[in-house]
Amino acid sequence: MVDHDAVTHVASLARVNLDDEEVEQFAAQFDDILSYFETLDSVPEVESDEELENVFRPDEVRDGLTQEEALQNAPETEDGYFKGPTVS
Repeated sequence: MVDHDAVTHVASLARVNLDDEEVEQFAAQFDDILSYFETLDSVPEVESDEELENVFRPDEVRDGLTQEEALQNAPETEDGYFKGPTVS
């Protein structure tokens, strides 16, 4: 079982403040997650498939969009570039 100290350590690394009730809740959830990983360990190994073959088409150089064509449906542009929202 995941103990109280492990949960508080992970919470401090994530800079999340948890009260005692939340620590107990997360400990139980971490136990569930770890049990899922233990279940995956019990899955038997299978023989690997044959080598894969490249089934994609070869790369071909084609004409792309002009700058005006690329920007024609953009809600906002500035100096020939897409303009997005300001991120603070």
